[in-house]
Amino acid sequence: MSRIRNLDLRLIALPLVRPFRTSFGEDTTKDAILLRLETDVAEGWGECVAGPEPGYSEEFNEEAWITLRDHIAPRILDSDISSEELADALAGVRGHPMAKATVEMALLDAELRAAGRSLAEHLGAERDRVACGVSVGITSTVEELLRQVEGYVSEGYQRIKLKIEPGTDVERVRAVREANPDMLLSVDANAAYAPEDVDVFRALDELELLMIEQPLFYEDLLQHAKLQREIRTPLCLDESIRSAADAAAAIELGACRIVNIKQGRVGGLLEAKRVHDVGLSAGVPVWCGGMLETGIGRAANLALAGLPGFTLPGDTSASRRYFREDLTDPFVLDEDGTMAVPAGPGLGVVPHADRVERATVRLERLGKN
Repeated sequence: MSRIRNLDLRLIALPLVRPFRTSFGEDTTKDAILLRLETDVAEGWGECVAGPEPGYSEEFNEEAWITLRDHIAPRILDSDISSEELADALAGVRGHPMAKATVEMALLDAELRAAGRSLAEHLGAERDRVACGVSVGITSTVEELLRQVEGYVSEGYQRIKLKIEPGTDVERVRAVREANPDMLLSVDANAAYAPEDVDVFRALDELELLMIEQPLFYEDLLQHAKLQREIRTPLCLDESIRSAADAAAAIELGACRIVNIKQGRVGGLLEAKRVHDVGLSAGVPVWCGGMLETGIGRAANLALAGLPGFTLPGDTSASRRYFREDLTDPFVLDEDGTMAVPAGPGLGVVPHADRVERATVRLERLGKN
């Protein structure tokens, strides 16, 4: 075991190739915190999935930065805490799963680099390639939506997910379904609807969707269970699942038949594996969600998606779907709609120093340096 010597916090901004709009708002850049962790023998990188605003989650970049600097760093710097011990070491910091996940990812990366083992191997991945889907934001017109979907279908993506919100839903989804009758198609509401909108979901139920993701308020498992009884299409929960315990409760209540796993949302890769294990034990399929990550976070997602319970295409799209120049070597979608799981030590990717520097808008070094 080696000692944690230094932490570098960076806020980076990468322009997106096209704006990405959801019911929370529109992003034109990927603004994220990167953490570089240095031990006596190796370095590791982590990416925080929080964004500039507390829309998807209570966490956001400024808050995560303060949490990492003032509350997490003092608990781990100059210590020999392992990734398995990290949760206990940070138990005095309640909540803040995205900030904690950032540290865990960096620490795992450093540990596994030193050991010469890949993250995929460490988590128990059984596949060296994973099926990929793509998430399509809300567009200004139906025609633009159809053009984007046509482009992604031609690239080979195995599943298309459409972001929806009240007033921009059934007719657009129907248009995409009519143009792509055999495509695996799902929708994601990001909790934008209420129980009284049941007629919207009955209409969507007619379109043979793979799933309807997070239709209702994220803390309301009971209403999700009631809605699931009203429609045939499986409900998938995202924001509602913040731990393995949440997943077990949602499944037992009948609030979902599919679970979206995002390692940052649940507090890290190790808890994400536990959520996966809950789904696998219950016979509930899981898939890997995305947060517009750079290549650092995308590498972690691909390792996770190699586990046996990840049976549905995830939001692990190619780098060029988001960025003209990623921070790492780009991830590429193969013609069969799959992507390779990184096999190198740790995350299996190394950020390009010059690209990281160009994208950096703030840097703070903690530790002995």
